[in-house]
Amino acid sequence: MDNQPRSRQFATMMLLFGAVIFGMVLAGSAGLTPVAVSGPVSVEATMPAAASVAIGASSVPSFADLAEAVQPAVVSIQATSFKRSRRRQGVDPFEFFFGPRRRPGGPGRQPSEPEGEGERSDSGGSGFLVSADGLVVTNHHVIRDASELKVQVNDREYKATVKGMDPDTDLALLQIESEEAFSYLSLGDSEALRVGDWVMAIGSPLALDHTVTVGVVSAKGRSIGISDRSFENFIQTDAAINFGNSGGPLVNLRGEVVGINTAINYGAENIGFAVPVSTLKQILPQLRSEGRVSRGYLGVAIENLDYRSAKAFGLDAPDGALVYQVTPDSPAERAGLRHGDIILKADDHKVLETRDLIDYISSRGPDADVKLTILRGGKRIRETVKLSERGDFSQAAAEPEDDAGGIDWLGIGYRSLTPELKSQHGAPEDLQGVWLTRVAQSSPLFEQGVQPGMVVTEVNGQATPDAKTFEAVVKAAKSGSFLRIYWRAFDAQGNTTGRYAFVEVP
Repeated sequence: MDNQPRSRQFATMMLLFGAVIFGMVLAGSAGLTPVAVSGPVSVEATMPAAASVAIGASSVPSFADLAEAVQPAVVSIQATSFKRSRRRQGVDPFEFFFGPRRRPGGPGRQPSEPEGEGERSDSGGSGFLVSADGLVVTNHHVIRDASELKVQVNDREYKATVKGMDPDTDLALLQIESEEAFSYLSLGDSEALRVGDWVMAIGSPLALDHTVTVGVVSAKGRSIGISDRSFENFIQTDAAINFGNSGGPLVNLRGEVVGINTAINYGAENIGFAVPVSTLKQILPQLRSEGRVSRGYLGVAIENLDYRSAKAFGLDAPDGALVYQVTPDSPAERAGLRHGDIILKADDHKVLETRDLIDYISSRGPDADVKLTILRGGKRIRETVKLSERGDFSQAAAEPEDDAGGIDWLGIGYRSLTPELKSQHGAPEDLQGVWLTRVAQSSPLFEQGVQPGMVVTEVNGQATPDAKTFEAVVKAAKSGSFLRIYWRAFDAQGNTTGRYAFVEVP
């Protein structure tokens, strides 16, 4: 009787052993088990030659050669500015790139403030050389307001001057003051980038020079609202971008610049944005020769079509730019354009989306004649438009809005509500006043609910149609008197509301 259970146990063990052997053979034939290799694995047979990188035994890409080749042309930038001391609060969408503010005197000591000079503020960023004679590309916000610029190339520091800047695209061009020849980077093709392509970001996050991070292109054509949305066309990447990376290059596996690192998302990890190098290529000649960018201006607010809106206008495909607002006294109005028009072509260039029209009109420059093919009422018509020059936002940015008018105690930034601003933000056409660009938390208006984007239309019963009038009325008020500031806000439908804020003049 004892032999029967033992026989059953032996048979069971043999069945289990056989099942294990069969499973291993089956798994090996299906490619589920690792294959031993005696040397490096090459991926050149499965990847385009231009995208090949060295692969080690661990099958992890090595970017060492790429980093070594690119780093000599990547620079660190220190911008020093002197401002009158003020309590500044709130969040600058770019400020996190500058890193911690370094003040003379060390931690816990108040900085000295020489008579007539103001408080010193040092900020940092990144950039890269684009020519042997010392031209450096960076972000406009890195060098904005700077009184002194220093550029560190490898282990040497040089003085630099601003060669040109364009706030609309947040780009700037610096000139290193030196006669020596520098290593520089080639500009690649950002239009050829595909989502999923490898990219490398190099810069000086938190003053750590030549920090390298890698990732992929996460998306293209992003608009995130940190500058003029008309020109926002960001590359999104998961390559880590941190404080101080701003202005540094985003390069492809050839070592060519495909983007300029510009912004990050506060609420997420590894969501960064770079200005595509195609934008830089368009404006670089003007920055180099003129110091600013001159663009053609049409004067329309446009949006992309989708399937439903295309059908509503009798189109088979959602191609074209839908005009939903025409700016008064603009080239578009003078040429007879109306809201509801669909722009299909600019000269011989097809307009598949708003980006196509914006880029083409901007590239033509002021005074150019452009023939527009328009769909109106089911019929195609052609209108010739003589472009004017787009508003000079570069000059407005060069003289910071924080200091507009010099009314420090109010703690606000402002500018006249121009037709361009109305078009950009959908403000009612009949609204006149002063557009608030900043309201500090220390401002006496802050606690009364006044916010950036609101419009001051009168002070003490006097209309303030522009910034000059606003400043004159406020400065004329006597110490101890009260200002009755009437502001208006509007929604996406153009509906406005108005209220008063009351402020005692110090």
